[in-house]
Amino acid sequence: MARRPDHPVLSEAEWKLMNAVWDGTGAVSAREVWEALRAETGWAYTTVKTQLDRLVQKGVLSVTIDHHASQYRPELRRQRAVAAAARDLARRAFGGRMAPLVHHLIRAERLSPRDRAELRRMLDDDAEGKVRE
Repeated sequence: MARRPDHPVLSEAEWKLMNAVWDGTGAVSAREVWEALRAETGWAYTTVKTQLDRLVQKGVLSVTIDHHASQYRPELRRQRAVAAAARDLARRAFGGRMAPLVHHLIRAERLSPRDRAELRRMLDDDAEGKVRE
């Protein structure tokens, strides 16, 4: 039996919605999310509202009603979602190994000297048990 992920898997559309919620300050309305995304996506307000309500059903968002408007708050932290997506990609494309994933990203993207120095610092900090966000 396949192991269930400890997080809901987010679709590309759900990532767009969640990024808009995470970028907001505290609770955000469906209208605020729609306004943040409409130029990029062309979605109707009702589409955004339906998708936000599905994210509530998945447990990724919570909702409260304030003066007849739904206010959405993230229940899933961005860092946790990113980490889970990276683990999922490593599992599916690289046999669960992170080093080949990182190597692929390094080779596929041209890293500036600054990016290379930052990556070295991150690896050194990790080896020393230091945590950076």
